Amino acid sequence: MQQSLGNWRQRVDSLGLPFRALLISEVLNLLALMVGAVAVPWWIAGQGGAHDLAAYGFTVSALLFFVMPALAPLGDRRPKRGLIVAGLLLYALAAALLASLASLGHYHLGWVLATALVSALAAGLVAPAILNIAGEMVSAERLPEALSLQRSAQSLGRVLGPALGGLALSASTGLALWLQCGLLLSAALLARRLPGGMPPRTGHGEERGLKAWRHDLQAGLRVCWTMPLERGWTLVNFVSVLFMVPAFTMLVPLKVQSLGLSGAWLGAAETGLSLGMLLGALGGSAWVAARIGRYATRISATAAQGLGLALAGATEQGPLLVAALFFVGLANSCGVLVGQTQRMLAIPAHFRARLSAAGMMTLNIAAAAGPALAGLALLHLPVSQVYLLFGLMAAISALGFVLVPDFRTLMSLDHEAAKGWYARRHPELFGAAAGAEVASNLSKSSA
Repeated sequence: MQQSLGNWRQRVDSLGLPFRALLISEVLNLLALMVGAVAVPWWIAGQGGAHDLAAYGFTVSALLFFVMPALAPLGDRRPKRGLIVAGLLLYALAAALLASLASLGHYHLGWVLATALVSALAAGLVAPAILNIAGEMVSAERLPEALSLQRSAQSLGRVLGPALGGLALSASTGLALWLQCGLLLSAALLARRLPGGMPPRTGHGEERGLKAWRHDLQAGLRVCWTMPLERGWTLVNFVSVLFMVPAFTMLVPLKVQSLGLSGAWLGAAETGLSLGMLLGALGGSAWVAARIGRYATRISATAAQGLGLALAGATEQGPLLVAALFFVGLANSCGVLVGQTQRMLAIPAHFRARLSAAGMMTLNIAAAAGPALAGLALLHLPVSQVYLLFGLMAAISALGFVLVPDFRTLMSLDHEAAKGWYARRHPELFGAAAGAEVASNLSKSSA
């Protein structure tokens, strides 16, 4: 174990101090978000019930649907450090407002939804920048390792966050939410150490203001829906997310409450999920992919994730619920890491934030519709049956990857061949800047 930890630290140090700051900031950020993921749904479910919880989930996702693509072009034109810091501060503001309401014992769905708007604006700034900043901080050769370490840091935050949140929640909801606020402020301070350079030029440097923003937004959406691989990948993810988001979020506290368990069990369930993700990020994903290939890993992991969620819905025992969610987290990390690495390598650098956000926009429709669909189902079925059904549908969605054009081809490429593959496959969609980038990469590789 000591040797493994030493090796992990050596890998982090080799990527430089700014990348270390990114990882620590990610841990604190995910700690905060997971504390909130335990405290906020528990507070809403206890004060407003399943109806308010479904309304909150729908509102958050609906807001993200508009905010993500609207703010995404900033990630390809503005320094990502400033976007991340600003977003984390907005997150802290939303947490402080919720903490004040909870501490005063004043629950009102309208105020809770107002904080959802602030959080959505924060996510629109942070998410595309965080998702793609590693590509600007390390070389292409080290990008897979950097993404694995970043995922590990996120998973570590997810592991510790629910336990910390459950512990704070056992004292009071207000304490848990004030803790979330403090963690977010600490993450923002660390994010100031990230490199502040401008992202790669888009090839439209003469454009400024609204015209540049509109051009970038349209370009990202055009690629997302014109390119067969991106369109198919997004549609399969849409169906999967439609059923997985409620099973990851609102159904967990409702399931815990239906079993008559305390808030500490909710923390344990979230911790189990996060431990599985951490195990996948620390080597589980690479181990599976090395044995069955990236293509099979992506499909089988998605199917296994859904089956694990179905088991979580069917069980009537707290320990088995925690174990099922651990398995779900492991499967999720294996599938996501394999797909994310190949996709980031394949996308030209100047398109990463826009294309990521365009995909997120579609997934946010599913993330908004999922809780609404779960809320309707809960009017007719008990939470265990709804949970089981949603898990099975998420598992079936994995079969859609078989039908996605070029998906098997991309997953079968090694990392060197995957670099800039989107631009080589569809040069008409990515412009002159992408062609120059691909040519540069190829010349470096041949040299």
